[in-house]
Amino acid sequence: MPTSAAAKANPATDDDSQSRSIAAVERAMDVLLYFGRSGQPDLGVTEIATALNLTKAAVHRILTALRSRDLITVDPVTRRYALGHAAVALGRAYLARTDLRAMAAPELRQLAEQTGETATLSLRRGDTRLYVDQVVPDQELRMEVTLGIPYPLHAGGSSKAFLAFLPEAEIDSYLDRHPLQPLTDKTLTDAAKLRKELTAIRKRGYATSLGERQAGAASIAAPIFDHDGHVVAVLSVAGPSARFKPEQGETAQSLLDAAGRISAQLGYVG
Repeated sequence: MPTSAAAKANPATDDDSQSRSIAAVERAMDVLLYFGRSGQPDLGVTEIATALNLTKAAVHRILTALRSRDLITVDPVTRRYALGHAAVALGRAYLARTDLRAMAAPELRQLAEQTGETATLSLRRGDTRLYVDQVVPDQELRMEVTLGIPYPLHAGGSSKAFLAFLPEAEIDSYLDRHPLQPLTDKTLTDAAKLRKELTAIRKRGYATSLGERQAGAASIAAPIFDHDGHVVAVLSVAGPSARFKPEQGETAQSLLDAAGRISAQLGYVG
C-alpha cells in the first residue's frame, strides 16, 4: 500500500525545525531590544555580536531581515545600524496607549506598604501640578491629599521635583512669570534660595518638603522621566511631620527605585 505524505513526515524533524525557528526569532528580538537599551544612536555589527555573544555572520543575517521590515536602517557610508521608522512607530503606539496612573498603581501600593505613609502620583498641567492618584495607609493619623487641585511649581516636594528637572530656560521663564507666593510660612519665596534648592534636588535625585505646601506635612518626591528624558510625572511619599522624616531610613532609595522602574517602562535610559 502506498505510504501517504503525512505518514512519511517525521515528527522529530518537525519539532527540531520549529525549535530552530523559535531560536532565530528570539535572537532577532534580542538584537532589536539591544538597540533600545544600548543608549547609543547607532551600532556596528561587531558591537552587537560582542554584547549578545553571537557571531558576526548571525548578526548580519538578523540585521538584513530586520531591515527588510524597516525595523532597522543602515548608514551606507559608516555601515552602522539604527532603529528604523517601523520600530519608532511601534514605540509611539505603545506610548499612545500608556496610562501612567495604571502603570504607577502597583508602585504606589508598594511604597505605601513599605513606608506606612501616603504615596501619591502627580502630573504637570502648564505652570501647575496636581495629584491624580494616591494610596493611603491604614493608620489613624495619616496624610490624605485632594486630587485634581492645581498647585504652583515652587511649593512642596512634588512641585519642586517637577521644577528642578525642567530645562534652565523653562525654570527662568516660570520664575519670570510667577511671583513666589507663600502657601505656608515654610514656602520658599526667595528666588535665589529656590534656585539653590533646585540644584541640590537635581544632584541627589529627589526633593523634600517640611511644611512648604501644607503645614504639618512632610514629603519626599522623585521625578518620572519619559523616553526623551522629560519629567512627565512625580512620585511622592508624604506623612505627618511629627512622625515622618523623609530622608531617614530607606524611604529615599525605595522612592527612587520605584520612579526608576516606571521611567524604564516609558523608555527612559538613565
